[in-house]
Amino acid sequence: MHIAIAGNIGSGKSTLTRLLAHHYGWEPRFEAVEGNPYLEDYYRDIHRWSFNLEVYFLKERFRDLIDIANCDHTIIQDRTIFEGVYVFMENNRAMGNLSDRDYETYMELFEQMISMVKLPDLMIYLHASVPHLVNNIQQRGRDYEQTIQLDYLQNLNERYDDFIYNKYKGRVIIVEKDQLDFKNNSKDLAQIVDRIDATLFGLFPNP
Repeated sequence: MHIAIAGNIGSGKSTLTRLLAHHYGWEPRFEAVEGNPYLEDYYRDIHRWSFNLEVYFLKERFRDLIDIANCDHTIIQDRTIFEGVYVFMENNRAMGNLSDRDYETYMELFEQMISMVKLPDLMIYLHASVPHLVNNIQQRGRDYEQTIQLDYLQNLNERYDDFIYNKYKGRVIIVEKDQLDFKNNSKDLAQIVDRIDATLFGLFPNP
């Protein structure tokens, strides 16, 4: 199976990926942040580096999808190729950070890639308010993230909601992250596990 964790910057995707991988014995896959050759440049000059960064992420996520398709065990993935396109790429386009030429080239590449793979068996969407995201971003202390603007996070939140509710055709569990602390509270994690079990295995009534 292929399980995906979706959510904005600072929503807790990586933490939940690790926790669920440990609980179920799934293999975790994390997005290419460490060692990404464009990320710091991107946050210094978003307009200049948007196309480069998005193509890099597209390449990495497609490679992950090919590996996942060929695996004989369950993989849980931190962010997917679909979010990279319908949230981050679309947001950069709306902000004027991509030319029409670059956008069309990118989308043609994505459409060719996606014709070769299938949707995840389950996507878990962590929905969080901007204040919650900001608090998490500040706590983890990545230097290049400290300059992220509030309106950038808000724009991403709006595009995430549009993606999940209007564009994505796969099976989704929506988790309201502001009310949960699954990193430090085992009961909060258990709530998510129960919903996953109900959706994938039919073990409990699914609220």
